Amino acid sequence: MRRRTLLAGGAMGAVLNATHHGARAHSSRPVFVLVHGAWHGGWCWRRVASTLEASGARVLTPTLTGCGERTHLLGPDVDLETHIQDVMGAIDAEELTTLHLCGHSYGGMVVTGVCDRMKSRIASVLYLDAAVPSDGQSMVTQSPGITPEAAAAMEASLRALAPDGVAMQVFNDVTLFGVAAGSADEAWLKRRLTPHPLKTWLDPIRLGDGGSAGLRRTYVHCIDPVLPMASFGAHHERLSSDPSWSTSTLATGHDAMVSAPHVVADLLMAQTLNG
Repeated sequence: MRRRTLLAGGAMGAVLNATHHGARAHSSRPVFVLVHGAWHGGWCWRRVASTLEASGARVLTPTLTGCGERTHLLGPDVDLETHIQDVMGAIDAEELTTLHLCGHSYGGMVVTGVCDRMKSRIASVLYLDAAVPSDGQSMVTQSPGITPEAAAAMEASLRALAPDGVAMQVFNDVTLFGVAAGSADEAWLKRRLTPHPLKTWLDPIRLGDGGSAGLRRTYVHCIDPVLPMASFGAHHERLSSDPSWSTSTLATGHDAMVSAPHVVADLLMAQTLNG
């Protein structure tokens, strides 16, 4: 296993080289399913998807229920299971096999659940600055080393973001996602970000088959800047010593698919070299 830091602004040739175990055969046309994080929608992958498609790949970017253009479906019953079923439904409807899965941020919760139930159809999974839950953990409690007191404080903060008890409102300062203040990217996020279903962050995940264990797994941590008060750095540190994972860092902000789409596309295409 090798660890690398990739600089933002790379091209398709600047791929991540890492030793993986359990490689699988793949078709001549790779298939990617990209899962967004909280407050986002499938739209956030637009630049990455365009780059991948230009290389001949097939790309699906499903929007989770209650998010993005599906915000009209937001309600108190939208939970983590809803979002797992969203992605599984897209995979089933398109009859996909040997696919490469990617989850960003909260999307790591979702792809872990998908991996647990559709393991035989997944060639690899990439966690992009994302949650990595174990069975029984929620988005709040999956942070490595989190104490019960810290988890309770975080849950209280999330509930404060959701005064209606249903949806966490969008942060006023979207530069927390790593886009430059005053930039076109900041304006794009402000136009497109939508409230996120609160219950999806509080529900514990149920894993009957080890989540993504047994699959070829990569963890990428975004470090410039690091998202404040997030668990992703701790995940990267922990997984860097685990031989079942490949890890790297990316010199851009949390929304790497917005700020460094070509490098993210490189990372995803690298998944197909060994799978």
